[in-house]
Amino acid sequence: MNGDEHRARAPRCLVTGATGYIGGRLVPELLAAGHRVRCLARSPERLRDHPWAGEAEVVRGDVTDAPSVAAAMDGVDVAYYLVHALGTGRDFEETDRRAARIFARAAREAGVRRIVYLGGLTPAGVPERELSPHLRSRAEVGRILLDSGVPTTVLRAAIVIGSGSASFEMLRYLTERLPVMVTPSWVRTRIQPVAVRDVLRALVGSARMPDDVNRAFDIGGPDVLTYREMMAGYAAVAGLPRRFIVPVPVLTPGLSSHWVGLVTPVPASIARPLTESLRHEVVCHEHDIARYVPDPPGHPIGFHEAVRQALRRVRDAEVVTRWSSASVPGAPSDPLPTDPDWAGGSLYTDHRERAVRASPEALWRVVEGIGGENGWYSFPLAWALRGWLDRLVGGVGLRRGRRDAQRLRVGDSLDFWRVEEIEPGRLLRLRAEMRLPGLAWLEMYVDTDGDGRSRYRQRALFHPHGLLGQAYWWGVSPFHAVVFGGMARNIARAAEQQAQVTREREGTGAP
Repeated sequence: MNGDEHRARAPRCLVTGATGYIGGRLVPELLAAGHRVRCLARSPERLRDHPWAGEAEVVRGDVTDAPSVAAAMDGVDVAYYLVHALGTGRDFEETDRRAARIFARAAREAGVRRIVYLGGLTPAGVPERELSPHLRSRAEVGRILLDSGVPTTVLRAAIVIGSGSASFEMLRYLTERLPVMVTPSWVRTRIQPVAVRDVLRALVGSARMPDDVNRAFDIGGPDVLTYREMMAGYAAVAGLPRRFIVPVPVLTPGLSSHWVGLVTPVPASIARPLTESLRHEVVCHEHDIARYVPDPPGHPIGFHEAVRQALRRVRDAEVVTRWSSASVPGAPSDPLPTDPDWAGGSLYTDHRERAVRASPEALWRVVEGIGGENGWYSFPLAWALRGWLDRLVGGVGLRRGRRDAQRLRVGDSLDFWRVEEIEPGRLLRLRAEMRLPGLAWLEMYVDTDGDGRSRYRQRALFHPHGLLGQAYWWGVSPFHAVVFGGMARNIARAAEQQAQVTREREGTGAP
């Protein structure tokens, strides 16, 4: 059998949530294991720049849209359910319930051999009504899939430790930024964390489980620790001085989430379900997964080694996906209006253009490196204030940073923006994900004039929603000269300075 024939007979796996943290890492693992992969995504273009994009099939659809799910299930052997509606509103549990039922029915009707679901580890002996809405919904989704008539594997994990995971980022920033902490009482809760590598190993291995297996499995690492011990362990691995932690009983889950949101890049909307889940002990009560997915030497990975591996990837800029890879709930998804014939209402623009005494390549390096530690090249206080205001109203704020310090790809989060389009060397288009009374984009172009000289073009666009949107635009427009004008000027200057350094290093002062 040649390679093409073998590939054609390999199991086909459907992956939902491929734009998210776990899904984006699972796809290449499945491909490496010899599976064929189809991804179901609301915005397929967000997967375009992933290294594995050319090897996987991507179809457009949504788990709440029955026809698109049914079409995606055609010819599928194993269906991975890696999505949830957390943060989409107060009725997220009903959305989760409806989506799971659609997925289960479509899998059954398509003759799918197995469903694999990654859920949350629930505390033993605690009535479901007393669980956090997050864990309660995860448990219900697991039951719906187990009752689907399709053999199902439900993997239940507590805190996932891996570079870029929300749990790891929360632990990392709390420990690094607060040498002395007054903390909620949940820092005493016992937890069994699991390394992301072991989660992925269990997910991939579940695809080949026997057809008579239909059950949930607890997955965790070898260590059971309190959150306080995890912070101390992180500090030890990271080489930080000893942290002093004083638990207090007065911080409610809501207050805790805002406290976490102020200290870490994780916004309160994501921090709240994480902290609510820490009210109860979450420890594995079995390790039966090893019967079907045997532990290789050195696995499961211990907490300290998982932190060590995660920090290595962060420091080497090898973070493949981050918690912010997934779309922000409620973020706009409308396409950029076309000019000049767009008929969808008002579209305000701020346009800036400058000649740049540097090569287009040097200018592009500055453009692609924007945000994160490099900042936004204008009025840092104004950008910081806008980020704080966004977090105060429940937005993502300015501290999500970048996945990679030098390279961007479509779908990357970039502080409170999302990369909507990138044409290397020419165009970077960002979509705003901060809380706004309208839709906003920021475009940065690298171009040349008729004489071959570099030009930087910048365009901010805003489509207001209602009277409040109109008032917002006109209220902030007096500051555009400082913010956007300064941005264009400083980007051009940074490119020129970098070009000058390069010329001096090469021993020439030629322009």
